Amino acid sequence: MTGLLGSLAHETGADDTVREIAQQPRVWREIDGIVAASRAELDAFLRPPAARVVLTGAGTSSFAGQVLATTLTRRLGRRVDAVPTTDIVADPRGCFAEDLPTLLVSFARSGDSPESVAATELAEQCLSDVRHLVITCNAKGRLAQEHSGRTASYVLLMPPASNDRGFAMTSSFTGMTLAALLALGGPAYAGVAGRLARAAERIIQDGTLDQGIDALLARDPQRIVYLGSGPLRGLAAESALKTLELTGGQIVALSDSALGFRHGPKAVLNERTVVIVYVSNDPYTREYDQDILTELRSTMPPGSVIAAGGAPDEAGGAPDEESWPIHGADDVEDVALALPAVLCAQLIGLKAAVLRGIRPDNPFPSGEVNRVVHGVTLHRLQH
Repeated sequence: MTGLLGSLAHETGADDTVREIAQQPRVWREIDGIVAASRAELDAFLRPPAARVVLTGAGTSSFAGQVLATTLTRRLGRRVDAVPTTDIVADPRGCFAEDLPTLLVSFARSGDSPESVAATELAEQCLSDVRHLVITCNAKGRLAQEHSGRTASYVLLMPPASNDRGFAMTSSFTGMTLAALLALGGPAYAGVAGRLARAAERIIQDGTLDQGIDALLARDPQRIVYLGSGPLRGLAAESALKTLELTGGQIVALSDSALGFRHGPKAVLNERTVVIVYVSNDPYTREYDQDILTELRSTMPPGSVIAAGGAPDEAGGAPDEESWPIHGADDVEDVALALPAVLCAQLIGLKAAVLRGIRPDNPFPSGEVNRVVHGVTLHRLQH
């Protein structure tokens, strides 16, 4: 292992997180094979198509749905909504107000979070026709166990290595997102896993982002803002969470869209803020990303506003303090670009934690935040 990850491989309390970031290209290739081998069964399960698809999960798992929703809406030609399990459990009648034939796609690393199974049960309570596609990294988790062998459910298991042992979800997030894209998106995504794996390997093995990340952290930022549009809005949300989690909250991170940031959240900017804009590969959407880059760079110190992405006119050349290219991903859809691009935030969070003496594998040793959420009281929904 070379580059930034190689230098951190033996840091105390970072072993799991380093390994799980580094293994992503291999895991993606394995998932490509898993979905291909399951293709006939998946296609049979998904017929007839549901009128509505709901992508659900909690925390990072919900951001997988945010990355996928608009692309799958276009590909499937039907309604696809990203709705967190936490919203479903708190307001099931609102989330399932329309009694439409629904495919509930549940993302879960462990499948043992209280809301995971509860969301599927509430869907069945509120809807007269619901099927479940469970995408999980843990065959022994309650979600997988509850839905295995049911005619209205299909459990798509990820490689065991993707069941991240570290605190923050890394390979589990990218693996489950890729699995859903391949399972639901159809033949349009044939070969994309290999391309994305090669793009990620360049980041991991060649260290193409190391210099930029070092320069960013040398600024000792107190706040990091991630901006993205379309599918990259979900990537920005996951990136902010990754930075916040891995640094134990010592770096405050938030996310927004390129357009939405001006409507109040821009107030977060100060002299110790860094902004990372994920630049869209879509020519139309990219214009808005370019606008916010130009605006912020006109008022913020040099090197504090960074463009990350595959677009050749903004981030496709050699990396520097203001442009981080994701080589090999310059012409993929944004939903695919999100997978190698999230390594930016994973690596920022990892290295920032180590620099601050925080153990990334367990940044909350006192237990105030937990790897698998507990302490949630589930209340009965009365008819």
